[in-house]
Amino acid sequence: MSTPPVSDVDLFADEVVLDPYPVYAELREQGPVVRLPKNDVYALTRYDVIRGALADWESFSSTSIAFNPTANEALTGTSLASDPPVHTQLRATLTENLSPRALRGLKGRIEEKADALVAALVEQGSFEAIDALARAFPLEVVADLIGFTGHVRENMLRWGQAAMQVLGPMNQRTADDFPVAGELYAWCSQVKAEELAEGSVGRGIFDAEARGAVPEGAAGHIIHQYLGAGVDSTVAAIGNIVALFARHPDQLDLVRTDPSLVPAAFNEVLRFWPPINAWGRRVTKDVEIEGTVVPAGAQVAVLLGAGNRDPRHYENPDAFLVERNPVDHLAFGYGPHGCAGQGLARLEAHAVIEALSRRVRHLVVGSEVRVPSNTTRSIEELPVLEVIPA
Repeated sequence: MSTPPVSDVDLFADEVVLDPYPVYAELREQGPVVRLPKNDVYALTRYDVIRGALADWESFSSTSIAFNPTANEALTGTSLASDPPVHTQLRATLTENLSPRALRGLKGRIEEKADALVAALVEQGSFEAIDALARAFPLEVVADLIGFTGHVRENMLRWGQAAMQVLGPMNQRTADDFPVAGELYAWCSQVKAEELAEGSVGRGIFDAEARGAVPEGAAGHIIHQYLGAGVDSTVAAIGNIVALFARHPDQLDLVRTDPSLVPAAFNEVLRFWPPINAWGRRVTKDVEIEGTVVPAGAQVAVLLGAGNRDPRHYENPDAFLVERNPVDHLAFGYGPHGCAGQGLARLEAHAVIEALSRRVRHLVVGSEVRVPSNTTRSIEELPVLEVIPA
């Protein structure tokens, strides 16, 4: 047994979070696990190792998903940051309202909303894709689903962004966003069922608490996960859809010609540009990875984007190809903590891709504007200068 190779890379440096793929390629070639002293983490870099770690919750604990102790402490007792059996109980209530059966009734409404929104933007001829589509659409869907009203609805975006930002190390970005994330945490800690719209999923979560399906006081934490983990990543994914199809009109043509490619196209968007940069785990015992040892208690950084571009698993991984259909991509995680909201994210993204492919032949866009972020890799601004209708 040997110790893993060492790199002086800072995973959270501005230039790395803005474009991590060159660094990911370097780290993958160094080894399946690389120690990064600047971040005090062991980075998992290759597909098979990442997938295996996500499946092995007993060795790779979710009690340390963030890269700073304050955030991990705040998340204690949530589905995101717990292991079975606690995680199993909390997640059951979360997924009860996000199962394919539960979401089936939403499909038609979500498709109608997406089509109406895309039709209006095509009619305009030019628009700002992130504000007008990538943010507007999922914020409305989630607000209606959970039953958010009033000031909560108005704060969803900034709360969701902050909740992801504070999962990073204790850098300036984390420090700046802790007060905003605290607003979300405070609201979720005291929210009452009657503050959420009747018939909403949020009310359903409180009903589950009332009948003892989840521990007393857990309903607010579960709602926190819907907003904290689901909004910012979905906004990023929809922004990526627009940018990638603008860059690759030939791939949009393929979807227009064969609408059955819509799910495959979203899988490829997620593989090519996953919304999440790094996710944390804590090693509970010495773990051997391909002849090297990660010591018990070590913080691990799971590099989902590095695994998704691993040439050992995907042929020609740096090409965006909608016919690839990488159903086993890592963007939603894997194992017991695989993204609980992925069914809703797929409904939203598929609806947007369907509407774009049906109504748009080509999007002429300006430069993507990105801002450094600890956790979510997303586009901040993407001007659509001209729409060439289908």
